[in-house]
Amino acid sequence: MSLKIKHSSESLSEVHASVDIAQKKGLWKKFFAFLGPAYLISVGYMDPGNWATDLAGGSKYGYQLIWVLLMSNLIALLLQSLSSRLGIVRRKDLAQASRETYPKFVNIYLYILAEIAIAACDLAEVLGMAIGLQLLFDIPLFTGVIISVLDTFILLFLINFGIRKMEAFIVTLISMIGISFFAEMFFAKPQISEVMTGFIPSLPDNDALYIAIGIIGATVMPHNLYLHSALVQTRKIGNQAADIKRAIKYNFIDSAIALNLAFFVNAAILIVAAAAFYKNGLFEIAEIQDAHQLLEPMLGTKWAPILFAVALIAAGQSSTITGTLAGQIVMEGYLNLRIQPWVRRIITRLLAVVPSLIAIYYLGENATGELLILSQVILSMQLGFAIIPLIHFVSDKQKMGNFVIGTKTKILAWLSASIIVILNIKLIVDEIISLIGTYPHHTLSIILAIVPIFLFSLGVLFYVTFFPMISRIKHKQVETPHQNTKGVLSITRKNYKHIAVTVDFSSSDNAALSQAVMQSDHDTKLTLIHIVETAGAIIMGDEIKDHESATDIQQLEKYKEHISGMGFQVDIALGYGNPRRQIPQIVAERKAELLIMATHGHKGLKDYILGATIDKVRHNINIPIIIVGA
Repeated sequence: MSLKIKHSSESLSEVHASVDIAQKKGLWKKFFAFLGPAYLISVGYMDPGNWATDLAGGSKYGYQLIWVLLMSNLIALLLQSLSSRLGIVRRKDLAQASRETYPKFVNIYLYILAEIAIAACDLAEVLGMAIGLQLLFDIPLFTGVIISVLDTFILLFLINFGIRKMEAFIVTLISMIGISFFAEMFFAKPQISEVMTGFIPSLPDNDALYIAIGIIGATVMPHNLYLHSALVQTRKIGNQAADIKRAIKYNFIDSAIALNLAFFVNAAILIVAAAAFYKNGLFEIAEIQDAHQLLEPMLGTKWAPILFAVALIAAGQSSTITGTLAGQIVMEGYLNLRIQPWVRRIITRLLAVVPSLIAIYYLGENATGELLILSQVILSMQLGFAIIPLIHFVSDKQKMGNFVIGTKTKILAWLSASIIVILNIKLIVDEIISLIGTYPHHTLSIILAIVPIFLFSLGVLFYVTFFPMISRIKHKQVETPHQNTKGVLSITRKNYKHIAVTVDFSSSDNAALSQAVMQSDHDTKLTLIHIVETAGAIIMGDEIKDHESATDIQQLEKYKEHISGMGFQVDIALGYGNPRRQIPQIVAERKAELLIMATHGHKGLKDYILGATIDKVRHNINIPIIIVGA
């Protein structure tokens, strides 16, 4: 039995289906070929935002909030497994599935929330990287934030080497974080019996709830759900039911291993904070800088703060890569918009850098801890808008077939979503009441500023929850950035009456002119275009009367004579200056219906040195263009 899947789009097209599982012989080789996506996901579970919430929880409440970490990890494992199942079975990421299910206005709002979550995540990574640089090299935090912009192109560099190389790089960074914190735990020497008491659920006060929600937001990150559903599609697994079943199984194992490692790292951070600070009466260590400064005197070794800073930089670097990938996925999935990866990377980073610089400038460096925790609370508030659609999609028998989730899994998923949504609603209501109590004279302003947004968000959440339940969803085909699926293809032969051909008097002219002749009949008019690019031509235009322009006219006349002898109508056009402007101008003036150009055979750096004419020309004309190899 095979499950037929219609590919309507490709998540992360640069590496889509780039790891061929069928090529791997033997059970263990196939298993290891599946390992990787969850490790890219797991870095989001140990980023600098987690550090802030874990440090705050451990220093203020000792081991009492370890149970929150465990609960968050179990919820994360459940939800990430659902996300990977969606990508494996339906060959769609979460954003694409949302776009084909919900109306446009809902998708726009879900997209905005996803971007806010990614910006909040990147804010944590920027601050973490800057703090790590400050701790190791005594660089001012403001300068460190600016330096963090320089890592913008790491992702672009790594992805060129393939997804497996990127996964290996991430695993290396994770190993650095893990080794560093297990060493910290060795220095801290916590009492295991006391640690175990932290697995008994309790919330001592409202501050504990705030930190607990921050821990949930730092652990179960919304952008990771989008990312995982795309990363599993980097494996080429086949369409047979057995192939899909095996992929689901191995990806679950991959997630279990990676997320449990992330849990141990987070638990280690909280335990170190509890053993080093809470035990010594330091209950307000929310700043990473303070924790770093106090580690050496508390733990009695100079290696403790060094390992701490190195792990922090590794966490920031690894997390920023996955945040960028998630940004690409949500933009393409929700908006059907694909932009250059480096542009996407800069946009993502600027959304994090600008608020970081403003906060540091106005509030000082001591505000970073509060900023980090706030970023994680913001992440938690976005969770319901990603989790609830995900549960609906993997519960859809029509789309998932035999791989729809079972009743027990549905109950656990909805229970997890309910816990997260209820805790967030309680936190928002508590915060509104607290603000009104603190600023009683501004009650009306607070209500008008916050309550409408809160109610609108609740309305959208209600809609995405109940719309699939009360209405039969008519699934529509999702358009991809390079595909229009509306209607049926209607292919007819076009008889062009006027074809323009660019020539540069090189060997590539044979290919271009041959293609022009193939597209023509004896009623077709051919216009041969050549551009004089000398410095004099650029300055003087058609007033130049130098040797090169005269020679070029002679050569064009020879081409015209030769092709006319074959029975075609031929005209010539000589332009002067920049070909990227001159070619579209001549094409428009002559009213050509088709443009044919030949490639020069250079790319990459040579495009910048020698010029990349074709790419610029195609954006400035509104007729078909045929590009032929030399």
